[in-house]
Parts: sequence; structure tokens; C-alpha cells
Amino acid sequence: MDKRLEAFQRLLDIMDELREKCPWDKNQTYESLRHLTIEETYELADAIVMKDEIEIKKELGDLLLHIVFYSKIGEENKTFDIADVINGINEKLILRHPHIFSDVIANDEEQVKSNWEKIKLREGMKSVLSGVPVSLPAIVKAYRIQDKARGVGFDWENTGQVWDKVMEELNELKVEVDNGSENARVEDEFGDLLFALINYSRFINVNPDTALERTNKKFIERFKYLEEQAKLHGKSLHDMTLSEMDVYWEEAKKKQA
Repeated sequence: MDKRLEAFQRLLDIMDELREKCPWDKNQTYESLRHLTIEETYELADAIVMKDEIEIKKELGDLLLHIVFYSKIGEENKTFDIADVINGINEKLILRHPHIFSDVIANDEEQVKSNWEKIKLREGMKSVLSGVPVSLPAIVKAYRIQDKARGVGFDWENTGQVWDKVMEELNELKVEVDNGSENARVEDEFGDLLFALINYSRFINVNPDTALERTNKKFIERFKYLEEQAKLHGKSLHDMTLSEMDVYWEEAKKKQA
């Protein structure tokens, strides 16, 4: 037997036994597993940002367990099983890649994406944007919305146009702030600026969520260094001036360089 199939069969067998004998596993439902699945997904995302392939492997295993777990519950409910899940994605992949499994031509990534969105609309999806989950984090959601609109040709023509839009939105935000406008108007303009920046990120091939997370991690590392150095020198951050803290901050930046 193929070692991949053998390993997958072993996982299925283990899941069957856990569901039958383990008090915790026996009590799980779709709903009780949901928040754990979200947590595992974020842990995988963290491992990817860190480029830690050992952790990526481990987190993929955790996610695979969840897929098998949900499928086992579906099997018990007599609604679907793991074979249905796999066959479903097999058929979807074949249907949505006619340039591979049929006679449709797609010479580049943009044609593939365009074909994909057209097929989904033929399948009954009412809007190109219907497939964007409501509960996605806002930055990720904006990126996916823009990417899907791009798939049907609704997009800027070049990077310069997008940068002009960023500057336009920045200026509009500054006007509202300078005028002391009500918070709702400032918030609207700030949202427009973020949306424009995310648009720009696509044009320069940067994932905005990944970029922001890298910056978050840099800040955390530098701030922890600042805390450690202050403590080492018998100081409290509350009693230090910004200039004093900046000394350690610059040291942290040099250590990261």
C-alpha cells in the first residue's frame, strides 16, 4: 500500500477508536470543535510566517485531525463521511480546472482565476463575492474581496493609479482629522485608506496580513528587549522618558538587522 494511504488509514482507525472509547472525544460536536479549529488555523498561519517547516508539518497534522473529526461526526449523523469530503473536493478541482482536465486554454494565472470565478457563477453562486466568509478578519477579507473582483476584470490598470488612490484617501483622511470631524467620518476615511493600501499591496505582490504580522512580531521583539534592558538596569518603563526608552529601542533594531 502507498505509505500515504497507509498513514491516512491509520489516522481514520485511531479516530474511530477515540470516538468510541475516549470520554472527551465522544462528547465533541461540530460546535465544540469550531473554536479549536480556528485556533489551529491561526497556529498554522504563525508557523508559515515564521517559515518554520517543522511547526508547519505539526500544525497541518492538527488541522487534518479536525477534518477527520468533523467527517466522523458526519458519518455518525449519516449525512456524509470522509470519502464524501474527499470525492467532493476531487470533483470540484476537476470542474474548476478545465484547462487541465478539459480543452479550455489558460496560459497564465490571471486566466485561471478568471475561469474559476466564471465557473462558480455558473454553479449558482449569486455574486463573485459570495465566497468571501463574513467572519474573516477585516484585512484578509478586504484582500480576498479585491482579488475576487480582479478575477472578473474589475481592477485598476496599473500600480501608479493605485498609489494615486492611496494618496487621495490619505489626504481626505487628513482633511477630516484637521477639521475635527465626527468620529464616524474619520473612521470612514481611515477605512478607505486601509482599503486602498491593501489594493496597493496586491499590485506590489505583498500580502498585507503577512506584512502586518511580521511588523507585529518585530515590535514585540523590540519591546521585550526594551523591557529586559530596563529591568537589567534597575529602571521602570513608567519612570523612563521616551528618549531613554529610545536608546534601548535603537539597540533592539540593530540586533534585528
